[in-house]
Amino acid sequence: MDALVQAAITHWAPRFVANGVPFTDFQEVTAGIETWDQWCGAWSARAAIHEGIGRGELDDGHNLSAAQHLSAAAVCYHFGKYLCVHDREEMQVAHMKAVACRNLALPHLAPPGGRVEIPYEGGTLFGNLRKPSGAQCPPIVVMCMGLDSAKEEMDAYEVSFLERGLATLAFDGPGQGEGEYDFVIRHDYEKPVAAVLDWLSGCTDIDAKSVAIWGVSLGGYYAARAAAFEPRIKAAVTLSGPFNWGAIWESLPPITRKAFEVRAGCANEEEAHARAKDLALDGIAEKITCPIFIVGGKRDRVIPWQDAARLAAEASGPVVPLMIEDGGHVANNRGYLYRTQTADWLAEQLRN
Repeated sequence: MDALVQAAITHWAPRFVANGVPFTDFQEVTAGIETWDQWCGAWSARAAIHEGIGRGELDDGHNLSAAQHLSAAAVCYHFGKYLCVHDREEMQVAHMKAVACRNLALPHLAPPGGRVEIPYEGGTLFGNLRKPSGAQCPPIVVMCMGLDSAKEEMDAYEVSFLERGLATLAFDGPGQGEGEYDFVIRHDYEKPVAAVLDWLSGCTDIDAKSVAIWGVSLGGYYAARAAAFEPRIKAAVTLSGPFNWGAIWESLPPITRKAFEVRAGCANEEEAHARAKDLALDGIAEKITCPIFIVGGKRDRVIPWQDAARLAAEASGPVVPLMIEDGGHVANNRGYLYRTQTADWLAEQLRN
């Protein structure tokens, strides 16, 4: 097994299972991969099994079952492409299959969802909008992706909010998911968030005056940055976000640095490192005045928990810090210590 495959397994194994990959699939697929070049193809082959079952269930009219199988297919395709920037063509094929499977699933989920298109700088950002069953004009959680996550991975997180009466809008921003083909990563993430909030203001079935922002991994930085500059945000949750991306550059896994280089539109790693320094909360964290719940894992091998602790120390508004002693990156190995807790907290904030 080469170093890149080992790094992917070491750093992200709990995330795969916590976010919808069947445990046996994870074991069997990763056991059969020896080189990074095999990664995307192996995951796509497993995803195709779930996709076939899901499409068959649709044909038979078993729509909820179909949605569940298709969502599993989407997340397996996603994890095939998530860091596969060395072969952009293979990556995009897997990615579009993930999007197609999730789009097929959305109207048949419980509660259902739909694909939305948000105007942004002459182009479009794509998102998945879901509303809790029976709710009239519910508050909403805007969900920011990380460097290698995408809206197709968000089902396990969405459910916690939906069950508590909150709508969710998971969207792919610049350099993320479907946004990575038309837009590069940007540090001033309040700009795409403003476009999302402007779009939400035109929705008659959502309470656009009761909006929270949530971000995972690098999305934790994005959510904090947006909360600092966007007054329409009532509360924020950040999960293992970096305080200064450039400052931890050398300690990041090589495949993470390469993914940032490509998705930031940089010519080489030196340029990417320079660009990474722009993604920093120095002098900005203090501008966060809305309530913020900050999660870090003290065994995080990707982003040090001290970054979360620093954000908690420097934010000016009410802060709930949760540093999980044995939590890895995003504490996916200890999801029961923060997933329901952050969902309950956001529901309380948005109903106050």
